Order: sequence, then C-alpha cells, then structure tokens
Amino acid sequence: MNTEQKKPVLFNYYRSSASWRIRIALEWKGVQYDYVPINLLNKENFSEEYRKINPAQKLPAFTTKDGDLIAQSQSIIEYIEETYPERPMLPKCPVQKAYVREICQIIACDIHPLQNLGVLQRIGGDDQDKKMEWANTTVTLGFKALEARLEKLSGTYCVGDSITMADMFLVPMVGNANRWNVDMTQFPIISRIHKALSTLPEFIAASPQNQPDCPKGN
Repeated sequence: MNTEQKKPVLFNYYRSSASWRIRIALEWKGVQYDYVPINLLNKENFSEEYRKINPAQKLPAFTTKDGDLIAQSQSIIEYIEETYPERPMLPKCPVQKAYVREICQIIACDIHPLQNLGVLQRIGGDDQDKKMEWANTTVTLGFKALEARLEKLSGTYCVGDSITMADMFLVPMVGNANRWNVDMTQFPIISRIHKALSTLPEFIAASPQNQPDCPKGN
C-alpha cells in the first residue's frame, strides 16, 4: 500500500464513456484527483505497465488516496459515494436507490457493452459504415427500453428531481449515441434529461472535450 499517495488517481481515456462517468462523479463530489490518460486507440491499455495496474486491461481504473485499486465504473462510483458523503448520488429510500442502480445497469450492462471499442472492432474491422450501423442499432434498441423505464421513474432527472448516479451514466451514453448518429427525436425523455444535465458545471468539466488528452479541434 502506498502511504505517500496524496490524491486518488483515475486511469482513463477522454472518450471512454465508462471513464466519463467517474469524472462526473468526482466533479460532483469536488474530489481532486490525478488524471492519467490511457489511449485506447493506441492500445496503451494492453501495455505490460498498465496490465500491472489493472490485469483486466480495461478502463477506467481508480486508485484511492491510499493506493488501493478499484475497477469497474459502478464500483468506483459507489466507493466515491461512500467515501465522500457530501452531495449524495444515491437516494436514502431503498426503492429509489434500487431504481437508480437499475438505470445504471441498463446502461452499463445492456447497452454499453454492445457498442464498445472491442466489440466494434470485431464486428466491423476497418469498415466504419458497418461499425456505425451496428452501434446505431444496438444503442437505439437499448434506448427504447430505457425511455420506457424513465417514463415511469424520471422527474427533472433520471430518478425523481435529484441528481443521482443514474444521471452520471446517462450523459456519456447519450454522448455515444450522438457519435453513432442515433435519432434522438425518438427519445424525448432521455433528450430532456440530457439537456438539463449538460448545462451543469460539473458535467461540463467532465466532458471529453475538456480533458487534457482530447486532441485539439475535437
């Protein structure tokens, strides 16, 4: 354990939507952290150096201020929630809390994995049109289910009128949907919530274009 470590460290990539979720949570909690970019396109996550940090060789990875490694975005965010209790990201009500986790898992388990970089490379190889078609179709199908659920659960935000972890999962997923040219007019609730969240300073600060590894002009 590294007792000299002063701040937590986030190993991430500016365009990784799973990393994006963590950045929003850290901004929301006001946590200072060290940003370590790992370029997925250059396959830096497959380096021997990074494998020693995270044997799964995926992003994000997070080390606490005491040097303990946590992987998987929802586990990281729940650790942040429990460690930095100000500005809670989970409701106190058990049912509402379950709803938040449900929305997170719809996005993280049902939608996101089908259009991540590894899957797209296997589906389309160098064929950008094929990858675009696959990602567009899978996100659209997932958003249909998510929109129906949000019709029952949402208020101003994903679950009621307070910002929760669910909103931190939604914004990056909409960012991906826009990359894949998904017709967002089909999803008025998702679009409304996304628009409201996108004006908040914490969400702006965490966006890909504001990260140090984002290429100029993106």
